[in-house]
Amino acid sequence: MGAVMIQGTGSNVGKSLLVAGLCRAARLRGLSVAPFKPQNMSNNAAVTADGGEIGRAQALQARASGLEPVCDMNPVLLKPETDTGAQVVVQGRAVARAEARDYAALKPRLLTAVMESFDRLRAAHDLVIVEGAGSPAEVNLRPRDIANMGFARAANVPVVLAGDIDRGGVIAQIVGTQAVIDPEDAAMVRGFLINKFRGDPRLFDDGYRFIAERTGWPGFGVLPWFRDAIRLPAEDAVDLRASRGAGLNVVCLTLSRIANFDDLDPLAAEPGVRLTMLGPGQVLPGDTDLVVIPGTKSTRGDLDFLRAQGWHIDLQAHLRRGGHVLGLCGGYQMLGRAIRDPQGTDGLPGESEGLGLLEVTTEMAGAKRLERVSGTALGQPLNGYEIHMGRTEGPDCARPFAHLPGPDGAISSDGRVMGTYLHGLFADDRFRAGFLARLGTASQPGYEAGVEETLDLLADHMERHLDVGAILGLARS
Repeated sequence: MGAVMIQGTGSNVGKSLLVAGLCRAARLRGLSVAPFKPQNMSNNAAVTADGGEIGRAQALQARASGLEPVCDMNPVLLKPETDTGAQVVVQGRAVARAEARDYAALKPRLLTAVMESFDRLRAAHDLVIVEGAGSPAEVNLRPRDIANMGFARAANVPVVLAGDIDRGGVIAQIVGTQAVIDPEDAAMVRGFLINKFRGDPRLFDDGYRFIAERTGWPGFGVLPWFRDAIRLPAEDAVDLRASRGAGLNVVCLTLSRIANFDDLDPLAAEPGVRLTMLGPGQVLPGDTDLVVIPGTKSTRGDLDFLRAQGWHIDLQAHLRRGGHVLGLCGGYQMLGRAIRDPQGTDGLPGESEGLGLLEVTTEMAGAKRLERVSGTALGQPLNGYEIHMGRTEGPDCARPFAHLPGPDGAISSDGRVMGTYLHGLFADDRFRAGFLARLGTASQPGYEAGVEETLDLLADHMERHLDVGAILGLARS
């Protein structure tokens, strides 16, 4: 068939979810379908079947397609390390660190990789559903663009423009996009859809007609708010969510460069867990049972950030009250006595004093570890993945958190401070049940099955409210 691309009028308008739903709908129609995002910016990464890393949204879309994720699904991944700089990952491998002002110079070379990956996917599947990034209306970024119209034009892929009515001004979003983009770019747009509508969609009939008449683009429908989206892993930090459960009080420290925070989604889904994402300037609640220090793209930088919030003092008080602490990846590194980075692998060369809650020391050295793993942790079987730099050693490693089959992580002598390099561990029902049982809380099984069920519900939701057949049919045009 070919390919079709979903672009948005802005960031966080729901492009990732729309592509996931279309992938599942195409699969249910009997098509071999694959997702593709030319360029993504996210610190939430997934380890692929071919040993690289891509954005987690593309991993979810691969799952919706019934596929194992591979590097070609997201050939360019930007992982922000500072406000102006990012690690550049190309076809699954980190190749450079670039400041925003220098990134444009890399784009011609990156477009070659993007087209190679896209051509391989298109040759292997009936249909490729492409996700844009940000908005094509960001015309200042149009020269050398590889994420939106630059890709669509290079690959000759028709575009559907999605607007987000929930944030307001959706008429201006869509009509304004047509007004500011190049006419040849506008010619790539074959229609529009409205996303995240709350209430009776018929109330927007006049607005819908106005958009169609003013732009000349046909509409593919108005998609009501999909309430079950909270059951799917989120990729963007703007989607960080707390849970409404009751019982065990779990608090996650929201670091400035938080990474792989979807590790916590299975906990948020537990009815016996109340998950709180603690924001900057907020004090750790006195009734907290477990503090999670999550992964980060800048361990030493976020260690400074943690201290600036006063959370290092809160952690000491929390432990005096008998609480527990779990550090994941970069959070594990922070728990030790020191983090040494003589080569500047994780930022500027130097050494930082850790929180001193585990008798371990980390040195940022060696190649990045990207691997899916299985083994046991805390006496329970589990599956997960590793995606990190650095080696951590010390006396508390004699009490490893996991065996994969080699030892991983460390546990304090009193058992209340734990650290591990593992990601994705709570998605495993067996491990999550055992972990929560240690804290006196029962677990509800079926997290992974719930994700599959939700993807089916999403596809059905889109089939009922959008002209999915016409959208997929654009791939033949």
